[in-house]
Amino acid sequence: MTRAPPRTATVLIGLRGSGKTTLGRLLAARRAVPFVDLDDRTVASAAHASVSAMFRAVGEAAFRQAERAALEAALAGDAAAASVIALGGGTPTAPGARGMLEAARDAGRIRIVLLEAPPAVLGARLSVAPGDRPLLMGADFAEEATLLAERRMPAYRALAQATVSTARPTADSLAELERVA
Repeated sequence: MTRAPPRTATVLIGLRGSGKTTLGRLLAARRAVPFVDLDDRTVASAAHASVSAMFRAVGEAAFRQAERAALEAALAGDAAAASVIALGGGTPTAPGARGMLEAARDAGRIRIVLLEAPPAVLGARLSVAPGDRPLLMGADFAEEATLLAERRMPAYRALAQATVSTARPTADSLAELERVA
């Protein structure tokens, strides 16, 4: 039996390397709904090649403004109601983004799920596959994950309606995500 798509969007938040894109794609495929990677939308809307290129070209403040605009667009319209949206790790820090997320959550239009893994696990993942994301602080990915966790986890936890540990194998994390999302 095929499960009917949810009436609300599932929004995934968490630190870089927590599995937002990987698990988001898998969840969207299982539900047969659109997947939105907010980093990709942000970069495409500004016609940059990558997040790092955009950071270098316009700086973090302008990137966060563009990210907020991409979030607003992702949450708008009927398509958003049945999608899986993976936010960038810093999206909740973008001016106005947290309020937008809270309003959509409180109105029942989105369900926010925090994907969480210990900083050492995140650092190990990112050291193997760093992708195209700039280091914002710290000397390496593990140190950055620790520093960003201290700053961002309180906001993530305040926004989240459920938390999924992604320190386990992907299949286990996906099963838990399907249960709570």
